[in-house]
Amino acid sequence: MVADKIRIPAALWEGLKRVGIAPTEVIRHAQIPMSPARDTAISTTQFFSVWKAIADLSNDPAIGIRIATTVEGASMPPSFVAAYHARSFRDAVQRVSRFKRLCAPENVLIEEREDHCDIVLDWPYSDGQLTPPALVDATFAALMGLGRKGTATTIVPTMLELVRSDRHRSVYERFFGCPVHFGFERNLMSLRREDLDKRFVTYNSELLDILVPELDRRLEQLSHGGSLVDQIKWVLRCRLTAGRPDIRSVAAELAISERSLQRKLTDEGVTFQGLLSETRHQLALEYLRDSRLAIMEVAYMLGYEDQNSFFRAFRQWEESTPADWRTRNAIPR
Repeated sequence: MVADKIRIPAALWEGLKRVGIAPTEVIRHAQIPMSPARDTAISTTQFFSVWKAIADLSNDPAIGIRIATTVEGASMPPSFVAAYHARSFRDAVQRVSRFKRLCAPENVLIEEREDHCDIVLDWPYSDGQLTPPALVDATFAALMGLGRKGTATTIVPTMLELVRSDRHRSVYERFFGCPVHFGFERNLMSLRREDLDKRFVTYNSELLDILVPELDRRLEQLSHGGSLVDQIKWVLRCRLTAGRPDIRSVAAELAISERSLQRKLTDEGVTFQGLLSETRHQLALEYLRDSRLAIMEVAYMLGYEDQNSFFRAFRQWEESTPADWRTRNAIPR
């Protein structure tokens, strides 16, 4: 299992723009400390908040499908590019299942039956939260788009089973072209085995020879996780908007005792407060480069109770005020 880290692909931001939704509005509505211009990792809970914000802002039951069908293959991450050039639809789905973990800790489970194959979506770090319907729709729609484009045929699932309650049934049945059932324990799409066996007209063995070894290397590297310091900084990034995290809450997040965490930090020659300050400093520079964020918002996103506390800390880091630093370093919009 890979860590609970999600790096939102540029394809999602591009898809939002294509359907008329500003990425900055989504981030603001979701109250997530990040910028679409930065490659910031977020948690599953935060990623779910992003998709809930997308649904709220669009007020469109088909928004997940719309986003998935407007994104061009060229803007997809390398893991999906490899799937588009697979040998067959089955090969493509297997590559998505394997390499999607490079973007998110989502399990795309493939369950082969006698005459059909079930694809089940599972988020192991969801902590019991229901996967946002728009995210489920986008994932299944992307898989169907992959199969339809790759085979140059209109592939139709045999059925969909969704966890959500029965709403807007006709919207989903119109796109997927099959019966859609609601109120199930998991999100599942069933495909005919004969459709999975269909060859891809987009098959490119030379490109796969280049892409797959690199993707395998990244996956192997990802599975080993980062250092303890990296893990602590990651937890701090995720928790800062909820206030100032303490060592006890971080230890609980890492599933070790507070005493053990303190001992490990001492062995590494670092302190918890030092890592907290370093993380805040790094995030402060990232946020201030985005001129669309007010300085009060930046202070809040870093877990400061008031703007003056942020100003004092920033002067110690940069010997400058946040406003002066932004004037010199903000990215033009």
